[in-house]
Amino acid sequence: MYPNSIREINALPEDEKEAIYRTLLPEWLYTDFGVDRTTLTVDGQRVVRFRCPTGSRALESIVRRRAGDIDPMLYLNMADTFNNQLLVLLVIVNDPNAPRFDIDHDEDGNPTHLGTTSRNIHAEIAAMRAGLAPGQVRQGLRIFRQLVPLFEDFIRNMQHDLFFIEPLSYHNAIVFERYGFSYVRGYQEMVNINREFQPGGGLHMKLNGANPFRQPDAWLTVRGRSWAIHDGILGHPFTGFQMYKRIGHHAGNNTFTDARW
Repeated sequence: MYPNSIREINALPEDEKEAIYRTLLPEWLYTDFGVDRTTLTVDGQRVVRFRCPTGSRALESIVRRRAGDIDPMLYLNMADTFNNQLLVLLVIVNDPNAPRFDIDHDEDGNPTHLGTTSRNIHAEIAAMRAGLAPGQVRQGLRIFRQLVPLFEDFIRNMQHDLFFIEPLSYHNAIVFERYGFSYVRGYQEMVNINREFQPGGGLHMKLNGANPFRQPDAWLTVRGRSWAIHDGILGHPFTGFQMYKRIGHHAGNNTFTDARW
């Protein structure tokens, strides 16, 4: 068994806390990308970093294909909440061989913070047409299904029976539903969004082709809806949502029946 908080793990000696955090690394890093199991290196250079200083309530796990790569293949940020629950703040999985779209910086070179402070419209359009969802700089590796059991084992070993996650975009919430997550906040809003995207609904009527993110058929797919929401079709940001996963339990939520990606 592990300590029951990130802060307590972070207080351990370096070799002990790294041994614990290594359990969050998926098998495909070693088999598909040649990461050395012992040294966590590729070509002699360390490609896995854990940011977990003593006194901190947070963990950042950063994995690159090559030490000099700009983007991580896998990024995980977890933290303790104030009531000693576990919260996954961000998970990013990038295919390092896929084309990159610079949606993370606007045309003046300023960070967009996932489109919340500014946007690079040209890069977003290119990303959307390439099949990406909002917030993606590269295509993912489609391995979230493999990560969920690792999270569950980690949480179980910390003697918790659930963990929390915050979907940053509409498509994230739909993906989390598919993998058994339920809602702390936002379920009714997701139901309302689905209803309003149906023909005759308020959001459906706003899909008027005014720009590439609001094409009339966008309501039919998860990505189409997510890009329209990213473009502001709700009239407010997609915020305030929180979900949780109970270990070994699939909640069965489905706010977008028969959804296509």
